Amino acid sequence: MVSTAPTPRRGPAPRLAIRRWLAVSGAMALSACVGSPAHHATPQRSTARIAPSPSGRQCLSSLGQSQVNFTPLPDQYFGAGCSTINTVRLSWLRSDDAHLQLANMGPVTCSLASALEGWARFGVDRAARLTLGSPLARIDTFGSYNCRNVAGTDHRSAHATANAVDIAAFVLADGRRISVKGNWSDGTPAERNFLRVVRTSACKRFAIVLTPDYNIAHHDHFHLEVGTQRPICH
Repeated sequence: MVSTAPTPRRGPAPRLAIRRWLAVSGAMALSACVGSPAHHATPQRSTARIAPSPSGRQCLSSLGQSQVNFTPLPDQYFGAGCSTINTVRLSWLRSDDAHLQLANMGPVTCSLASALEGWARFGVDRAARLTLGSPLARIDTFGSYNCRNVAGTDHRSAHATANAVDIAAFVLADGRRISVKGNWSDGTPAERNFLRVVRTSACKRFAIVLTPDYNIAHHDHFHLEVGTQRPICH
């Protein structure tokens, strides 16, 4: 069943959040690199406390106006092509009338957070209401930032720069859990339709969307990625 924990408090106003971001210091847990043998050593971390760029400030302001709960994070450089620049930590998103909880989320870039906010509210929640008869309550993920390569290659994944998140399942207000692994092929017609509707919606907001139709590596999640790459929707 959906948790009945007290409703989280509303996140800080954008200007307050930016000031808090500038004041943040201290250590952040190191993420191990997964990839080629050359990258097995622990990356060297440095923390930069610099003012956000104009586009970064605009993104933070827009994110604040959407009424999601987030905390801006200091820039982190881990070496070996891994970093978390212009990132935030999301606590919850907003639907039209409720908070949408998130599970297993790490740092994400502000642009990824913004795309995720719009998709969750206008794509996922409304699709759940229309096709499954219940609002969305929580999105379960397999995480976001991860210092690793694209599987089977020597190229860094978008996860290595916090520009991607893997979506595992959607928990509805009535307690149902619609998972990519369990319902993409074997769910009811309504469940399969819901997952394909939210996939199509994601393709309008993210540069790259990979699903079980892409390959076996994505049999249990949606890979959602922002960036300037040629759009891919599978």
